[in-house]
Amino acid sequence: MNHAADTPETYIENLPEEKRQAIELLRKTIKKSLPTGFEETMQYGMIGYVIPHSLYPAGYHVNPQEPLPFISLGAQKNHIALYHMGLYAFPDTLEWFTTEYSKHVKTKLDMGKSCLRFKKPDTIPYELIGELCQKITPQDYIEKYEMMAKGQGETGK
Repeated sequence: MNHAADTPETYIENLPEEKRQAIELLRKTIKKSLPTGFEETMQYGMIGYVIPHSLYPAGYHVNPQEPLPFISLGAQKNHIALYHMGLYAFPDTLEWFTTEYSKHVKTKLDMGKSCLRFKKPDTIPYELIGELCQKITPQDYIEKYEMMAKGQGETGK
């Protein structure tokens, strides 16, 4: 789904009813759980949680005018997507999440490198998503991001 919304509120208002409630609850969970320093914005046609230029002036290496993306939340045609770059960057966080997921949800985890896909809103583990959001601070992510950009990958932390 491509949404031309300028604000998270407008994005949510334009969603089909069957996805609106889940996105609203995920948004509340993320906002309540993220450590101080992340900012909510619209980025790449989705609700984004970023490290602002005030904390990381260099911005995103692909486009330094953009703040550093961390989490994106969007309603796709066949699923709700939650992109969490910490799952890609921190193997220990990924291992924790995949282990805990099976304790919260009976269906198989549908995941890409950083993308969690939820085909049925009633299977979204909101409490687990909240715990995941608390695991990485902006400072942790900036440090890891810079190591990865310099080619040090997972060896840095």
